[in-house]
Amino acid sequence: MQIGFIGAGAMAGAIIKGVISAGHLTCNQLGAYDVDTAKLATLAEQTSITAYSSNQHLLEHCDVVVLAIKPHLMAEVLEQIAPTTRANHPLIISIAAGISLAKLANWLGDDQPLIRVMPNLNVQVSAGMTAIVPNQVAKPAQVTQALDLFGALGQTMLLEERLIPAFTAVAGSSPAWVFQLIDALARGGLVAGLPKQLGLQAATQAVFGSAKLLAASDLHPGQLIDQVASPGGTTVAGLTELDNRGFGAAVVAAVAATIRREGELAN
Repeated sequence: MQIGFIGAGAMAGAIIKGVISAGHLTCNQLGAYDVDTAKLATLAEQTSITAYSSNQHLLEHCDVVVLAIKPHLMAEVLEQIAPTTRANHPLIISIAAGISLAKLANWLGDDQPLIRVMPNLNVQVSAGMTAIVPNQVAKPAQVTQALDLFGALGQTMLLEERLIPAFTAVAGSSPAWVFQLIDALARGGLVAGLPKQLGLQAATQAVFGSAKLLAASDLHPGQLIDQVASPGGTTVAGLTELDNRGFGAAVVAAVAATIRREGELAN
């Protein structure tokens, strides 16, 4: 299997480095093309993958093509490659936000195997959460290829396309909110006299460990909260303050705002 990436940006680089590091694929099975030749050369030097000279060159050698380009460039690129893809029908995997399977099929043809994939930033450390949405033309073996590829970078789930906006908010945008939470915890410690770097270390490990504990447990998050919060204790005081300031409601509102904005960008 040869996989080619159209686009050699941060996400393409993270995926390529991740699957090589995980031993899922070798550098000889991977290649990329980018109009930014300096960016492409850097990625090829870092990973030893093939640097293709054009999209056409890539399409001639790859049976799986990952579209790792910005959404606003998608129409231009797909119009260029459409004649070749319609002749060869490689599996096309798109990681572009807001570009539906219907839009991709409109550019490439209704008989084109397509899979829409939504990874999050955490694929960089093989702890990603990725949604996989195939069209009806994609064969089971091709869906398995996508699941295996992104499964090497964390967890995956097959999803209906109508749920992509909610997934994007809950898994795609939320790392930014978690980083904000960690920074706020460290700043709270700083106010109380804890040096900022020590606060960051403590908060980062606490969030990491909490997520790991929840993932390994059959308990509901509320039950784990009860294990930390003793009646009348310090944790309860903090939880009460979070409730008073609308912490839970703010997170729910952030998810809704993200979904609403994705809808605006898609129109």
